[in-house]
Formats: sequence, C-alpha cells, structure tokens
Amino acid sequence: MAEDSARQAPANVVARVKALRDEINHNSYLYYALDAPAISDGAFDSLMRELRELEEQYPALIDPTSPTQRVGGYVGEQFAPVRHASRMYSLDDAMGIDELNVWLDRIEETLGTLPPLCCELKIDGSSIALTYTEGALMQAATRGDGNEGEDITVNIRTVRDVPLKLRDEALPTIRDLATPCELRGEVYMPKKSFNALNEAAEAQGKQGFANPRNAAAGSVRQKDPSVTAGRDLSTFMYAIADQRMLLLEGQYELLQWLKRAGFHVNPDVKLCHTKDEVRAFCDDSLKRRQDLAYDIDGVVVKVNSFALQESLGFTARAPRWAIAFKFPPEEKATLLEDITVQVGRTGVLTPVAELEPVSVAGSTVSRATLHNEDEVHRKDVRVGDTVIVRKAGDVIPEVLGPVLSLRPENAPVWHMPAHCPSCGSPVTREEGEVAYRCVAIDCPAQASERLIHWASRGALDIEGMGEEIIGRLHEQGRLHDVADFYTLTFEELAALDTGRRNKDDQPIRLGKTVAAKLVDAIDASRTRSFARVLFGLGIRHVGKTMAEQIAAAYPSIEGLQAATLDELAQVEGVGEKIARSIEVFLSTPDNIHVIEKLREAGVTLADEAPAHALGGEELPLSGKTFVLTGSLVESGMTRDEATAKLKALGAKVTSSVSAKTSYVVAGEAPGSKYDKAISLGVPVLDEAALLHLLDTGEVPH
Repeated sequence: MAEDSARQAPANVVARVKALRDEINHNSYLYYALDAPAISDGAFDSLMRELRELEEQYPALIDPTSPTQRVGGYVGEQFAPVRHASRMYSLDDAMGIDELNVWLDRIEETLGTLPPLCCELKIDGSSIALTYTEGALMQAATRGDGNEGEDITVNIRTVRDVPLKLRDEALPTIRDLATPCELRGEVYMPKKSFNALNEAAEAQGKQGFANPRNAAAGSVRQKDPSVTAGRDLSTFMYAIADQRMLLLEGQYELLQWLKRAGFHVNPDVKLCHTKDEVRAFCDDSLKRRQDLAYDIDGVVVKVNSFALQESLGFTARAPRWAIAFKFPPEEKATLLEDITVQVGRTGVLTPVAELEPVSVAGSTVSRATLHNEDEVHRKDVRVGDTVIVRKAGDVIPEVLGPVLSLRPENAPVWHMPAHCPSCGSPVTREEGEVAYRCVAIDCPAQASERLIHWASRGALDIEGMGEEIIGRLHEQGRLHDVADFYTLTFEELAALDTGRRNKDDQPIRLGKTVAAKLVDAIDASRTRSFARVLFGLGIRHVGKTMAEQIAAAYPSIEGLQAATLDELAQVEGVGEKIARSIEVFLSTPDNIHVIEKLREAGVTLADEAPAHALGGEELPLSGKTFVLTGSLVESGMTRDEATAKLKALGAKVTSSVSAKTSYVVAGEAPGSKYDKAISLGVPVLDEAALLHLLDTGEVPH
C-alpha cells in the first residue's frame, strides 16, 4: 500500500515536499542556532502547515527526517551539550478560534467530558530548563533540539529572578530532593529594555536585535557572562520535566507551587471549566497584549490534570493535551516608496520594500523583505503602491500585497538588476532556483563574512584572527579579499587601531605580542590542505565534507578548473547542481584573480597524492563509512579529532546514518543517530572499540 501511495504522488508534489523541507530546515537553523530569523512566524507556520497537509495526503512521502517529525532547533558548538531529563516538545498551533474549537471538541470527545483547562499567556521568549538538586540550582540549559540543549548555567545565574536556591516552604512537595528536578520556562526581555538596548546599539553604529525574543536568546548565549548580566532579562516558569517529582495533581497547582518556590510566575492564568471561558480568556488576552510590559504571541491551553495528560499522551512532536492559540497578525496600510536591493553575505540579492514608516504590533516598520523577484511579481507590488503590511507573531514585517484601487497610473513592473549593486559584477540565477546571486569573491557586500569564514577553524584556521580584527582591517581598506591576509605585515598589525580607548582617551593598538602571533598563524595557514582552501573559498553548496570529497577526486586547483561539468557531477555527492556552482565560481574573472593571488602568496592549491593512490598499500578503513554521535569522554577527543584520525586511516565520515553506513561510533549520551543505527541494523561501536580501531587499524567484525 505504501508503494501504491508513493506511485500516486505526482512528481510536482514530491518536488514541492522536498522544497518545503529544505526551506523549513534552513529557517529553523536561522531561528534556533543563529537567533536571526529571516521570515515571520506566520510565514514559517504556513510552510509547515502545507508540508504536513501534503504528507497526510501522501503518507508514503513521510520521512523520519522531515521537519514535521521532530521538535526542531539546533545545539550550538560553543557551549557544552546538556541532555534533558525528558523531551521538550513543541506545541501544536490553533491559528484561529475555529481550530481551537476543533481541539476543544476533540478533548471532550476523547475523555467523554470537558475537563478543567489551564489557560496561560504564551510568552514570546526563549525556552530554558533549570535543574535543581537538594533545592539548589545545578544547571541551566537552552531547549536546543528538544532532546539536547546547551549549558548556559553561568549566564542564567546572572538573571535576577532565577532563584539559586528554592524556598524552604516548597521543598516538602518534592518527592526526592536528591534526584535532579528539571523545571522549565521562558527567559524574556521586557519591551522597555529591548528598546533601550537597540537604541544603545544604534548610537554605537551596531546592528540591533530584530525583536525581544531574539534579544533574550542572544543574551543567554553570550560567551561573556557579564554581557548577560548587563541585559535586563526576566523569566516566567511554568512546567516540570517529570510531573511525578512533585506531590501535585495538576498544572494550576504547579504554577502556584513554582511561585512558592521563588520563581517568577506569570499572573495571567485562569482555570477554565467551559469552552466559553477558554474563548473569553483568549479574546481578553488579545485585547490586552499591547498593554503588557513583555511580548506574547498567543495563549496556551492545557488539560489541567496530570493524570489526564498522561492518558492523552503525545504525538511525534507535541502533546495531545495542550494547544497554542496563536494571535492573528496585525495589518496596516502604508506607502511603498521604493524597492531597493540588498546583497547578503552569500551573494544573494534580496529586494527590500522601503516603506513610509507605520506602527504595526507595537513597533515602527519602515522596511520589509520581499524575498526574491518571483515573490515581487507574484504579489504584484510596485513602487508607489499603497500596500498592506503585517507582523505575524510580532516578529518580522511582511508585505501582503497592494491596494490596486490606489495604484498610480503607469506604475512600472519591478525587475531585478542585471548587475550587483555593490560591486557591479553580473548576477546569475541558477536553473530551478528563485535567487539571483553575485558570485564575485571580492564583492564588498560579502567581503567581511567571506574573510571571517576563511580564517575560521574549519577553514584556514588563522588562530587569533577574529571578527573584530577582521572588521577593523576591512573598514580600513586592508582586507578586500582572502588573498589580502597574506600581504599583512607585522608592523601594520601591531599598529592597528582596535577602536577602543584607554583611560587617557588614546587609541588602543593591537600591539607587538598579538601581531607576532597573528603573523605566525597567517604563515601556518599557507600549508593547510587543498580541501580546506576549497572550503575556505566559500563556494556555494561546498561545505567542509563536500570540499574533502572534491579534493580527493581533484587534488589541485588546476585539475578542478580543467574538469568539465559532467566530470564534476560524477564525484560522489556532487551532482549537477553543485558542479554548476563550482564551474560558475571558478570561471568568474574576479575569483580567478584572487586564486592567482593566493598562488603567489604560497597558499596550498594542490595536495600530495596519498600513498595508496600512488600504488602503495590500501589504507585499512578504505571503503568504510562512519558516523559519530555522543561525547568521547574516555579519550577526551573531540568529534573533529576522531574524524581526522578515521579519515587518516582511509574512512569516510558523514553526519547522517543510512543503510550504507558501515559503523556508528556512540559516545556518552548518544542522540537519535544511535536509535536510527539500531533500527537499521548498523553496527555500533563504543569508545573502547574506537580507540582499539584507531590504535591497530583493525576493522571490527
């Protein structure tokens, strides 16, 4: 039957499902890992809703890796991972009263009666998990991917309303004080504090945060706790990982207990006994949202009884006993004064609506992304139009469309410029894509991010050459492209103005000690592998692993430049799309010029062939594919170090488990990759077996 369903799915549906998944995953990364959303909550919700509907219509298209089958989010690498006591689920959304009514009816039908329901404001903040043992705060973590988050304990301890120790009167309710008790809530930034933070950033010429939610998320993920302490953050706590930890019967009691324990608990909560009471609470909350000191984007409705919650259970991504009623977006009309074009760090040209300023959902909107040329034409917006603007979820403004009756006569249709507005290079649009791009490596709009990427640890690893120093060198005109790193001198680095002042108001220079280290690091980067150089160049679609595979097939820049499109497409994992991206990049005159400058600077543009490729003995792990998951505690190796050692023995190391995977190496606290390996029958090695393998080169049997 599954095969029949798969055959019945038209090719255009299969393609649409793939496109939706790619777009959702990309925006989830921006939202959860980088705290920099590119689309509104409403737009994201509509993409997810369309994907879910298509998967329901064609069940054979459902894939375990689909965004609909997981909670979502990412765990960054700068903080230690933390495994949650139980999964932190997302909530299903009710996008209007009708959908809320459907959920209420379903609960009543399932249980035979409508139970008491606890209604709470949906705080627009960043989820946190606080773990207490013997009543003392032991650990704080972000939500991460729902199963594993990031350790932000040091930063959360600076948030004033987080109790470091629970109040004594609350302790008897905990069944076992010695067992870690994980409590959950939101960290948020009040509107007033958010406005002050962005005003200060603007005064310093820095980029502000998009909204209070991202300001809160970015504040708790600072490397310097003093930065977090300087931000006016607050929390609202409302959940527990394991309800059996407390001698309580329901959600409303839990909120009262949390307040007794010393937590900040939102006062706007109501125990409702009828559907009308629930709807009235939602309506009243919507009316009062602008008067609150913090942002909310809806109401959370939960079955109050813990026993009933347990009986209702969970779907793959959300509890059945709770729903998030999302507020409708606010819409306003304003004048579209112009359509300008921004060039992003990856070269994508994005049309931007320049609007007559208008207040929407509590903030002034003067600009809104139009995403791409196809979207401009689909909405048929033109300069001079009166357009409808909204902020879905109080996040990023979007232009819904024009009021055609108010359109000026002869308003011209807008088209993407043929040349990059930043550097003047011709722009390209790949077949099957909506984005126009500038692929010039020396494009000023992309330069800063390309320079930072080149110096990063995964690329050329120029130790000490961080964003701040690169930014100053770029501002002063000393770094235009990546080859310029190799023209920097000790004297100019030592004299570099850092932009800071001493107590006598004199500029602080970088100094001789730092300059000497940077010169050594730049020299050392010349001998990095050709694969690292490929990755560092920032060719679209060519990540670290892909660069290694390409360099293995074409170990020199000359060989790569001479390869035809068809030949490149034959490299494992490349295909026509990536091959075309490489071809375009390497045939762009400005990029050829930079590559020649790198050659003159002595940067590695060709690797020596490995011994086994020259007719020597084949490496012991050739043809074997490994996946690593969990922490390698016994050896103290990082995953990158273990990966490098496996590759030195000829192995291929990938990030995802499939039936073609030879072995999965499972360290401490392995994630979903371990579960997938078991389900697929892929052999699993513990850390001891890995160490034996690396020591002897002996392939496990």
